[in-house]
Amino acid sequence: MPYQLQLEGVRCNGCVNKIRNSLQLLDAEAQIEVDLANKLAQIDTELPLGTVVDEIVSLGYTAQTVTPEYSAPVPAEQIDAAVNTDDSATAATLPLSPEIPSTQFSLSGITCAGCVGRVETALRSVPGVQQAEINFANRTARVCGDVDALLLVSAVEEAGYGATEIIDPAKAEQQREQERLAELQTKRRAVWLALGLGVPMMLYGMVEGMAVDTPVRQLGWGLVGLLTLAVMWIAGGHFFRGAWTTARNLSANMDSLIALGTGSAWAYSMLVVLWPELLPAQSRGLYFEAAAMIIGLVNLGQVLELRARGQTQQAIRGLLDLQPKQARVLRDGQELDLAVEQIELGDRIRVRPGETIAVDGEIEQGQGQVDESMLTGEPLAVSKQVGDSVSAGTLNTQGAFIYLATRVGRDTALAKIIALVQQAQGSKPPISQLADKVASIFVPSVIAIAALTALAWFYWGPEPKVVYMLVTAVTVLIIACPCALGLATPISTMIGIGKAAELGVLIRNGDALQRASTLTTLVMDKTGTLTQGRPEVVGMQLAEGVEASRLLASVFAIEQNSQHPLATALCEYSREYDQSLIVDGFHALEGLGVRAEVDQQPLLLGNQRLMLEQQVELSALESQ
Repeated sequence: MPYQLQLEGVRCNGCVNKIRNSLQLLDAEAQIEVDLANKLAQIDTELPLGTVVDEIVSLGYTAQTVTPEYSAPVPAEQIDAAVNTDDSATAATLPLSPEIPSTQFSLSGITCAGCVGRVETALRSVPGVQQAEINFANRTARVCGDVDALLLVSAVEEAGYGATEIIDPAKAEQQREQERLAELQTKRRAVWLALGLGVPMMLYGMVEGMAVDTPVRQLGWGLVGLLTLAVMWIAGGHFFRGAWTTARNLSANMDSLIALGTGSAWAYSMLVVLWPELLPAQSRGLYFEAAAMIIGLVNLGQVLELRARGQTQQAIRGLLDLQPKQARVLRDGQELDLAVEQIELGDRIRVRPGETIAVDGEIEQGQGQVDESMLTGEPLAVSKQVGDSVSAGTLNTQGAFIYLATRVGRDTALAKIIALVQQAQGSKPPISQLADKVASIFVPSVIAIAALTALAWFYWGPEPKVVYMLVTAVTVLIIACPCALGLATPISTMIGIGKAAELGVLIRNGDALQRASTLTTLVMDKTGTLTQGRPEVVGMQLAEGVEASRLLASVFAIEQNSQHPLATALCEYSREYDQSLIVDGFHALEGLGVRAEVDQQPLLLGNQRLMLEQQVELSALESQ
């Protein structure tokens, strides 16, 4: 029996799993889906409603029946229908159209999973916020709740970071990509600068040593120290600025570890250079190369991270590229070429053969053959007549028509699919939430451990104690960096969901992705899933007296003028044959095929109905 319940007290996937496990102990076949944003549970079980409610209440939560009727979540393969409905009951089951408003932001200044915890805490402290999720991998935030965006931006800034509201997903994605490329160039220069100083110093130290035993060497190493300080500031200044910002907010992050470690190594080395007599001879070690190498290697790691982030956004960019940049709009008696952003509800738009549909709408005049494979997976074009709906991102392969814009901007089916993929990439599976919790306490724990390590060597270590204190404390600070812990799971989630989107598979959230690892049976539809989603020629039969090479050369010559999926398949099959034939009078016959002259010889290429209409004798081919 299906039920829909409104829950209170459920805050995370751990709560959901607790409810699921408890109910499945009573009914092993029970199915539970919970929309955390709306606190809405959809439960299908043989248990009585009273038993279900009592069990949930016994776990410390509250549950109320919303409606006796069950509204099942919309499957991903039916997303084209789901995103084109305004029905609130259906929309409530879709994460991309929740009942409560949501806002997305681009974030700046976050460097590790510890930063994620502080930004989430700052956002959740704003009155009215029901849920806040940070995607560390692509530096975005999604906040659910009826809250002014300026208040949310202010809360993030007070926490020491930056935030910008995302209004247009396409422009935001383009801006993020530009910022990523600029940051990538800056970090690459920082890597070359830091390693360019650190590697030669390390090699010199291995061969000659780093003694400060003469005035000349003392002067030389003093100049090297100043050069190292300059490199640290130019190549690693962002670490020190980030550490200072978090320190002012009485917190710490990855930047704090790096700044403390490299700063300690440099300060101790300068102490050795300027006042060597203050330290015993065996303690006069220099660590300039360690400071430069650490900054260079951490920057190198961030370069690799930026490259990975760029690769994970290919799916989003591919979806954004489906929408044309301009459309031909009929407005005030004129035909204007306008940017898609300028199209308004009620505008009339002309579409010619081979053009991509700019926004969702309804055909007013004309007809066409529209390739909707990006929505449905069906490889063959769909015939569209007056009154039929068309969707942004689909391709008109034949015919011409004028349609009325009914959905524009973020309301189009394509925009909602993009929002779904972005939301899924930003969602956190349980393993990622666990990593965030650990990382939020990891940095202060590491600093505390480093301090305890130094004290332990001071009280119980052998001489030279100061050297051992410095080396061991700096080692703890640098090696125990939480960046890998906080980055691995978000990047893995982004890559998995992004790669799936490239292949036409839409994943609702990170939790679904993690739970997929426990599946034992998978039920799939055929078209576009188990099949390739596009036609392909698998064989050919010739009538008596027909030459294959001449036939296929003519097929290629004719079909290269068509954008029909079957034409593409025929061209791929016949591409290796003579491509010098001249085609005249090409004409597409809707629902039938094409007509053309090849080297002044009239030819027909199409289905049986076309041949019968043109009185072509087919009796010799009846057996085929």
